[in-house]
Amino acid sequence: MRAIGLSYFPRGGLAALVVLMLLLTASTGVFAQKSIAFLLPGSINDQSWNAQGFQSIELFRTQGSTVTYSENVQAADMVESMRQYARSGTEVVIGHSGRFLSAAQRVGPDFPKTLFLIGSGAAGSGKNVTSVEYDNAQFGYLMGVLAARMSKTNKIGAISGLEGLPTVVAQIGAFRKGAMSVRPDIEVKVIYLQSMEDPTAAKEAALSLITRGADVISGKLNAGQAGLIKGAKERGVYATGRSLGHTQIAPETVLANVVEEWPEMYAAAVQKNKIESVGGKYLIYGLSSSGTTGARLRYSKESEFNPVVPASVVSELEKIKKQFATEQLKITVTRQDARGGI
Repeated sequence: MRAIGLSYFPRGGLAALVVLMLLLTASTGVFAQKSIAFLLPGSINDQSWNAQGFQSIELFRTQGSTVTYSENVQAADMVESMRQYARSGTEVVIGHSGRFLSAAQRVGPDFPKTLFLIGSGAAGSGKNVTSVEYDNAQFGYLMGVLAARMSKTNKIGAISGLEGLPTVVAQIGAFRKGAMSVRPDIEVKVIYLQSMEDPTAAKEAALSLITRGADVISGKLNAGQAGLIKGAKERGVYATGRSLGHTQIAPETVLANVVEEWPEMYAAAVQKNKIESVGGKYLIYGLSSSGTTGARLRYSKESEFNPVVPASVVSELEKIKKQFATEQLKITVTRQDARGGI
């Protein structure tokens, strides 16, 4: 476990988080806790899931909290890691992955004064265990529409790990539904991997989809997302990413990134807990939420989409976002929608 310093913070991100901190302070008051601990399942340098979780740490630190973190926490160590933090008096323990949920449910009853927040968890967490999530279905649907509109072969693909996990089902299933909403005859192939962290396997999966005709590849991976991007770049097809770092890997390849706003979501959950207990709740942030939409589409700091995306497609996506925001559009996703197969 480590106390965080400014030297760990990704270049260019501090200014944005300071602005966010000022806005949140002005609107809701200081949300800082005396002590917060983060547990991350992978490396903070993965330019994807764990890097996004790591950005949350600096926001809380800027607010005056004492923040510690552990990265690369393996499944066998999750219970004991959470227990150690709670035993030391940590007020909020954040597990940045749904894989921490069962550990929090085991440890939570022994430390009723500690709030356990789980990023990408599930409903029915526990009296002092709360899951926080962005609306995967909304953003998966948008990526599906984008992929379908940009495809010339009428074949697209997606790659993910953790098959059957509710958030994966939501995003991958909605990707398929979004694509078929604008091109009903489009072929959507899905490959599930054993690991979210394996860029080599992800690249091989991307190449397999491309060989079968897919010319736009999306996905929901952690460190593996970089392999997906590199495979698409190598074969000259489009892809979607999960961070601005993915655009930097292949600026001509990436159409847009679903940038998840974990600092904002965790901050909102902690602030809400100061007003009313959030224990046992499942907090989902989407395009109709106030305060934070949970995620946003970004190609770069300046734009949402790669310049190759036609203005007509951008307008169509903006219209869909407004429909989500006003709740005129609601979608239901099933496991069948997220089925694998090539």
